[in-house]
Amino acid sequence: MLERINGPQDIKALNKEELEVLASEIRDFLIEKTSMHGGHLASNLGVVELTMAMFLTFDLPRDKIIWDVGHQSYTHKILSGRKDAFDDLRQLGGISGFPKTKESPCDAFNTGHSSTSISAGLGMAQGRDLRGEDYFVVSVIGDGALTGGMAYEALNNAARLDSNFIIVLNDNEMSISENVGGISRYLSGIRTGEGYNDLKENVTGLLEKIPGVGSKLIEKIRRTKQGIKQLLIPGMFFEDMGITYLGPVDGHDLRQLRKVLREARRLDHAVLVHVVTKKGKGYPPAEKNPARFHGVEPFDIATGKPKKEKIYPGYTDIFSRELCRLAEKDSRIVALTAAMPDGTGLNRFKKQFPDRFFDVGIAEQHAVTSAAGMAAAGLRPVVAVYSSFLQRGYDQIVHDVCLQNLPVVFAIDRAGLVGSDGETHQGIFDLSYLTSIPNMTVLAPKNLWELRRDLEFALSHDGPIAVRYPRGMAYRGLKEFDSPVSYGKGEILYDEGRPEQVTEPDSGEGRAPENIHIALLAVGSMVSTAEHIRNKLKCEGYKVTLANGRFVKPVDYELAADLAARHDYLVTLEENVLQGGYGLQITAWAKKYAPELPVLNIALPDAYVEHGNVSLLREMLGIDSDSIIARMREEFGLPALETDPDGGGQTPQAEAAAGSGPDEACTENGEASDEGEA
Repeated sequence: MLERINGPQDIKALNKEELEVLASEIRDFLIEKTSMHGGHLASNLGVVELTMAMFLTFDLPRDKIIWDVGHQSYTHKILSGRKDAFDDLRQLGGISGFPKTKESPCDAFNTGHSSTSISAGLGMAQGRDLRGEDYFVVSVIGDGALTGGMAYEALNNAARLDSNFIIVLNDNEMSISENVGGISRYLSGIRTGEGYNDLKENVTGLLEKIPGVGSKLIEKIRRTKQGIKQLLIPGMFFEDMGITYLGPVDGHDLRQLRKVLREARRLDHAVLVHVVTKKGKGYPPAEKNPARFHGVEPFDIATGKPKKEKIYPGYTDIFSRELCRLAEKDSRIVALTAAMPDGTGLNRFKKQFPDRFFDVGIAEQHAVTSAAGMAAAGLRPVVAVYSSFLQRGYDQIVHDVCLQNLPVVFAIDRAGLVGSDGETHQGIFDLSYLTSIPNMTVLAPKNLWELRRDLEFALSHDGPIAVRYPRGMAYRGLKEFDSPVSYGKGEILYDEGRPEQVTEPDSGEGRAPENIHIALLAVGSMVSTAEHIRNKLKCEGYKVTLANGRFVKPVDYELAADLAARHDYLVTLEENVLQGGYGLQITAWAKKYAPELPVLNIALPDAYVEHGNVSLLREMLGIDSDSIIARMREEFGLPALETDPDGGGQTPQAEAAAGSGPDEACTENGEASDEGEA
């Protein structure tokens, strides 16, 4: 049956038996493709029939379906004609794991973050009405996303709409109501039928004509009806807001789904369809452990086990263990997460300190302000959050934490490029928006040992502070540089600057490499990249100093002044967009205090970065070591590596410059952050 699906209308040609086969084939297809490349599996297995029912009931792309978060849109992509593109799912140049309007007209709205679909759908419905157009708008939202306050703001406004707008509540975990029986389906059918609505309007109209009595009778009937509905109808929360509630309905019964969606189409106002699904349905390992199969790396289908086992701990693991160690010593330490205890590493803290762990649901704004309240009450809260999700709590950071200078620690995971989840998940803006806020301190550890040091320092700091670290395996290099953290101070790791002050650096053209002194000033994950740049340039004979900025705010300008005084060139490196980042702060300082010093800023472009393997993205964006060296040659006019005319290879000077120390070896080790994606 899957071979017959090449566009959004093709599913409508299948009969009942063929549709059942198609559902099974889609599940096999999803399991096979995610086992190859990874992706979101459990959530997609849970909405196969729901997606099929919507394609059967509505006319895509004329009608609009907006998926909240969007990681459950794989079946949607298959049915809309993109199944042949799944071999490159989430790969550079391939299709995204989230809805993307540029991919297909069937993707009505780009999504990636939670609790947004009702707002977007309502706005689209209002736009439809104002333009006098005629199509259906359906917003699909999960029960977890309903923990986000934005969803309730949208529901509150949706109740005012006097035209059709359908909200599908995909309930796959939190049971909003256990009343999943015949009475609910029966009441849903009666209350949306034309006969019921006509009778209600006629009776109301007749009673209103009775002088002195009609209005009182109407009010008594209304109160009686409301009381009965409170007992019998599980969706009274939505009903009381003015949104018609239908369901609950079995999300894996195609006949029931089609029936309730047809009923929802009839209404001239907002309606919520409550659908109960099973996350991971059809694949026993995912049904048993849906959380583990939410987002997966390539895995063995027979066992469900990852194809590649982690050899070294990741930054998340290091953070998790260190936080628990520190919490054993300090009972004031508490931890908060916005529905990501596993992803942020707080599950270990939750088990060890259950009374000091708080999962607030998908509500980053509430997480930040409640942490501020905890800090005001004398606790030491740690908010563990992905970089791209912390953006949602920006106002609360500014107003509730930093304005009051409260000691809240932000443990920012997935900072920098994260890879296959794409534009909505790349953590490339946090340095820019955090460093703009007064009272905020920002740290970016260079390796796993510094992360431990930074976290310990953060929990002793008297004010707001963020510790930013990347996704993937923790960098294990530069272990010998494990110095205590001093507020606002960076460190020089390898020093090859001139002992005397440089006054007017000459152009690199025509000068021997051994007479050219270059300073690399990096923060966070880019310290490891800078280390590889140093190794490669030393093999050519250059004198290269490597410095770790460590603090992105406050910037260590004394360190910058020292580097500027003793080097011909300065290069800053960060895994953040250039605008508002670390490098521009150094450049602004240099223009004022060291105007003759050429400064090159290595950062990410002013753009949203698509999905793909991190190593490939780094090359594409020019922040891998070879690309950076090429830019340095271009910007500074550095001579290229000379070869021995008699024997090929490097000149004796370059070979001598390579030295014998481990940090000076001319090797092609690959950068640690490139390995993080694996």
